[in-house]
Amino acid sequence: MNPANTPATPAADVQATIEELWVYPVKSCAGISLRESELTDTGLLYDRAWMVVDSEGEFVSQRELPRMALIQPSFKMGQLMLRAPGMLSLHLGLDVAEGPLKVRVWDDAVDACDMGDVAAQWFSDFLGPDAPSHLKKLRLARFDPDVKRPCDPAWTGGVEATTQFADGFGLLVTSNASLADLNARLVAAGHAPVDMRRFRPNIVLGAVESHDEDRVGAMNIITGDGTAVIEPVKPCGRCPIPNVDPTTAVPSPAVGDTLQTYRQDPRLNGAVTLGMNAIVIEGDGQVLRVGQTVNADWRF
Repeated sequence: MNPANTPATPAADVQATIEELWVYPVKSCAGISLRESELTDTGLLYDRAWMVVDSEGEFVSQRELPRMALIQPSFKMGQLMLRAPGMLSLHLGLDVAEGPLKVRVWDDAVDACDMGDVAAQWFSDFLGPDAPSHLKKLRLARFDPDVKRPCDPAWTGGVEATTQFADGFGLLVTSNASLADLNARLVAAGHAPVDMRRFRPNIVLGAVESHDEDRVGAMNIITGDGTAVIEPVKPCGRCPIPNVDPTTAVPSPAVGDTLQTYRQDPRLNGAVTLGMNAIVIEGDGQVLRVGQTVNADWRF
């Protein structure tokens, strides 16, 4: 009971839970499902901290090389371990890199770190045989934590948010209800359902309606040590990567074609969207866990 003359705190419009947490240590390779993950000012710890680049330092992704989906990372004994079909595993120190390397991710030129010739050869050997001629020789870059790569201020509302090698923002939030909506449409059209791996989220919400993540403001996550605050700022425009089967690396247009029928977003001039890009407002160093409560109010 509230003390006399003390107004009650209004309940949040939306009360959700974290159902899944994902990180993608190497941009565009497979993700790791976690029960908990440390939140940093650039997103979840080690998310998109490494990136494959061509000989000019330009990032490459499943758009050009779908077989990147078959490279499976894991964390073990202070190392990032990478496995791929037909390859010996590659072990990389989490905080080890070699010389400087200038790279480009979309329109951003970034000073990064090179992971050396062994890593370069490993990626070239696995991805090069089926790659176009200009992508036969690849290297692996590590984000330099001393570098600040800002998110687009046109979407952050003046907040000076940063990210590592993600496309543009530190976090991607989706919901299982949104995936269920898509799958119902796929099945109705005679296609197989798909799983969440195709959409590469960091935080997957439960106990919400489909696409509620589109409509809420700042999300307050009760961590046990306080409250972390992340804010959805921009709908996630979808490229062809969700069409790539993450188990086989074989593309098929069913997912993109189905989204096109109902997810053209006027906020992005009609681009197809699913999920929301988000930035970290508060909570650097706090730990997010599956099962935590997420409170948010409607943005409108």
